[in-house]
Amino acid sequence: MNLAEYIRTVPDFPKPGIGFKDITPLLASPEAFRECITQCEAAYPAEGHDRIAGMESRGFLFGSALALRQGRGFLPIRKPGKLPWECIREEYELEYGTDALEIHKDACGPGDRVLLVDDLLATGGTLMASAALVRRLGAEVAGVLCVVELDFLQGRKRLEAAGLKVHSLLHVTGE
Repeated sequence: MNLAEYIRTVPDFPKPGIGFKDITPLLASPEAFRECITQCEAAYPAEGHDRIAGMESRGFLFGSALALRQGRGFLPIRKPGKLPWECIREEYELEYGTDALEIHKDACGPGDRVLLVDDLLATGGTLMASAALVRRLGAEVAGVLCVVELDFLQGRKRLEAAGLKVHSLLHVTGE
């Protein structure tokens, strides 16, 4: 099955000049979603990690489905103020300004191997911040798994330079 057929490009969203990669057709197809999770599992078998962390919000969809299939715990990484327990926070740079992510202080720790899962790899800022959070808690980042990668934004180079192993199911080469 060609998963790329289930990714829709929405022109000029959220602003003019952006071709937004919409994963909702993939999620709407039980067959495509199942195949996507099967491909995720083939890229990162359960033996390589203890837990799976997903970034708000679309990383939750793929990360939790993979965690359930693999019998692993799921760790949500969220925007500030969304998690109910004691958190640590990591700020990161956006194209225009900054943002932040948080994780519970007890989400993982020394000896844990955590797989980071998100729907899209663009510039790598969200994944770099997520890796920093996991590492600050003493855990190891087992790898980074994304459904779609925008190759032209070169986020992979940034992640690999930080020592992260990256795998993406689909690659978009041009804007």
